[in-house]
Amino acid sequence: MRVKRDRIAAACVLVLSFGLFRAAFAAEKHPFRAEDWAALRDATAVAVAPDGETILYRVDFGGEKGPTHHEWRLIASNGSNPRKLTLPEHFTPAGFTKEGTALYGSFEKEKEKEKVEQLAIVPIAGGDPKPLTSLPRGIHASLISPDGSRFVVLADPRPPDPLAELHTVVENDETSLYVVNADGTAGAWWCPALHDITDIAWSPDGSSIAVLSQTPKIGHHDVHAMIDVCSVSGAQRLAEVANAASGIAWANRGAEIAFLSTTTEVLTPDHVWTIPAAGGTPVDRTPDLSGSATSLAADPHGSVWVVVERGVQREIDSFQNDTLAPAFRWPGGVVAAAPVFPQLAGAPDHLVFTIADPERMSNVAVAEGSELKAITQEGQDQISQFALGPRRVVHWTSKEGIALEGIATFPPGYIEGRRYAFLVLPHGGPEGNDLLSFDSFASLIAGMGYVVLQPQYRGSTGYGSAFLNAIYQHFGDRAFRDVDSATDFAVAQGWADPQRLAIYGWSAGGFMTSWTVTQTKRYRAAIEGAGVTDWLSFIPTSDLPQVDYDQRWPERNSEPFLKFSAIMYADQVSTPLLILHGAADIRVPAFQGREFYVFLAERGKTVRMVTYPGSPHFPGLWEQRCDVFHEIAAWLERYNPPAPGN
Repeated sequence: MRVKRDRIAAACVLVLSFGLFRAAFAAEKHPFRAEDWAALRDATAVAVAPDGETILYRVDFGGEKGPTHHEWRLIASNGSNPRKLTLPEHFTPAGFTKEGTALYGSFEKEKEKEKVEQLAIVPIAGGDPKPLTSLPRGIHASLISPDGSRFVVLADPRPPDPLAELHTVVENDETSLYVVNADGTAGAWWCPALHDITDIAWSPDGSSIAVLSQTPKIGHHDVHAMIDVCSVSGAQRLAEVANAASGIAWANRGAEIAFLSTTTEVLTPDHVWTIPAAGGTPVDRTPDLSGSATSLAADPHGSVWVVVERGVQREIDSFQNDTLAPAFRWPGGVVAAAPVFPQLAGAPDHLVFTIADPERMSNVAVAEGSELKAITQEGQDQISQFALGPRRVVHWTSKEGIALEGIATFPPGYIEGRRYAFLVLPHGGPEGNDLLSFDSFASLIAGMGYVVLQPQYRGSTGYGSAFLNAIYQHFGDRAFRDVDSATDFAVAQGWADPQRLAIYGWSAGGFMTSWTVTQTKRYRAAIEGAGVTDWLSFIPTSDLPQVDYDQRWPERNSEPFLKFSAIMYADQVSTPLLILHGAADIRVPAFQGREFYVFLAERGKTVRMVTYPGSPHFPGLWEQRCDVFHEIAAWLERYNPPAPGN
């Protein structure tokens, strides 16, 4: 079904009718709306100058149309002198050069009728970019060496396809190492046999690079990782890991290399492992971790910092002498990512963080001892204008005896003891989690008068390997029962009117929505975004390895893959279902939604499908993002209105 052009153009500026936002024009605070979402600003720490005194950060915000806007700003480490940088269009900074007077990063330029990213340097005081590379397919990422004399970039070494305008050859992408001097001279490919690289880290002395590679999608039914040390003289293979891995850092004064991997079948790295830098056997250093390690980085002083999910909260732990210990937390919220720091050897010991909480957009914070202090306030004046209900962490035990956690978001003016329309919002991933921070979709739907509950079902990160691994071959039964138990809990708490229940999710949450409506009739409305409906066709056609669902071969026995495929139970659906999908989605190809839509429509079910032209897994254009919410709000208002009689 096509969305009218004028409705798309107006999606972000139109205050929805149907009586959803009666307080919209009042002078006092108003419920969070789609146009608020599009204008909301947040800040992310990017880099720290070599002297530790200046921080580079990025401010993101949307608009009525187009992609997300980015502003680049500097601020003193004590929070003073914030200022906006004027950088050339299409330049994305990654860090400071050795002198601290310029920024290095990627600059999009046209090469043979195609726009590709090249490594470039731009003076902070202003000026044109100075390109340092001219690679035929551009670069993916860059990293300065500890002494500031060289850069390593990740890039595809292959020449462009001369027939690219006529056809596309289906093959794996390649990523190799290219090292170039800071002045752009003496560029060369290092260790060209390594061409599936995912993560890199300079050695403390700058003579070599630790490299993590992983088997690509095409040609491999399982996932293995390889660890090498690469120098100008070649590569030394340290180990092959018979599982997925991510992140890499030099640890214990360069004697070891740390990385993340797992022993689970779901292929999500969740423990810290090390291997001797001279080679040997990888060792899991966190076998009893009750949470999930999700990323790591090493600073120039040799300290390794690990992002650890502990339930719906995220903290930074230190990894020293093969021991993981809590280091930094943001009270009542999360540390959003690994810290950034000066990248050069001998730089001051200065850590900078991105933090967030339910009443604060992501912002920049610095360490003061063991505490964190926010030094930016992006979005705070905007949030102060919204009427927001409480957002809190809740716990319950399912009928199976599974201890579960979730985040409940209540409508503005919530009255204890009153039952409200209810929406359960399962997260994507599926090996992911929701965080105790401001959540745009939960706030938008709560602003309509709903209680929203985001359950952390089995398969979520943050609860240990056994909880994570429980989803393998059991997404459609164990995870489904956990999500449905969240609705039971909300009803039992007196929050949810059992006659006004809805479900919405995107990606893995979209699968959960499609699957749920084939298994129960309790929900009056359902919205599925970019969800898997046919596992048999999804696993080989997604752009990423998806055998964390089921690694068995399907040729001789397709039953395990059809067992939890919603298309096989289309005749069981009675809940009105809205299907939303990006037309250019390669993570969950759009035919997944269309197949289910056609099956339902043929059976006379109440179903609507909306696709977004050019959109990937989730729309990047703000007029499309706002239309997503417009569609959701209209569907809920029609089939599960927030108040009786509306």
